[in-house]
Amino acid sequence: MHDQDALAFIETQTGDRPAGTVIWLHGLGASGHDFEPIVPMLPLAVDLRFIFPHAPTRAITINGGMEMPAWYDINPASPLDSNNDIAASVAAVTQVVAREIERGCASENITIAGFSQGGVIALELGLSHPKPLGGIMALSTYVHDLEHLTERVDFANVDIPIFMAHGVSDPMIPIARGITAREALTKLSYRVEWRQYGMGHEVCPEQINHIGQWLNQIYAE
Repeated sequence: MHDQDALAFIETQTGDRPAGTVIWLHGLGASGHDFEPIVPMLPLAVDLRFIFPHAPTRAITINGGMEMPAWYDINPASPLDSNNDIAASVAAVTQVVAREIERGCASENITIAGFSQGGVIALELGLSHPKPLGGIMALSTYVHDLEHLTERVDFANVDIPIFMAHGVSDPMIPIARGITAREALTKLSYRVEWRQYGMGHEVCPEQINHIGQWLNQIYAE
């Protein structure tokens, strides 16, 4: 990619003729390699391309200013301080979406997925994107600045399928935050498939099956 600010990423395909693309964003302190091993475990009925971008490195306030890969800073004393970081990360991932469209993948065949911090970006991008997308997968995450969400959404994705999943004993992002996000999205008439699992801040085998089934609904129809 030519843009010096463009995200580095890993790309993999499950077959030669992918029916669409899943752009999957990792959580705080991880990398694009984090979810790459899950791809062969997904019970997919169609071939898909998976793109796993790497977040830029930045100082994280909640971790004492330690630098690590992150989509945005987290400052519990001032949660809205991350607005600019989130907007920049959404813009960077939107470039990845645009690249896929340029390669001939229709926007409707692009799913935005994310875990934890990555899920925040996936929801932000998916709900606000001006072209219709295939779906949003939001794992162990929440909606940032829920109070002003309606000011940021775009009509193009009013019918987008959303898959939300959370661990009932998540110590990092309590399930209550996920449920609050789900209820707000449902109230705005979004189609949300909700799953919860007996796990912490992670992904479990049962969930991997449900993710594959949900992707099949989008791409195998």
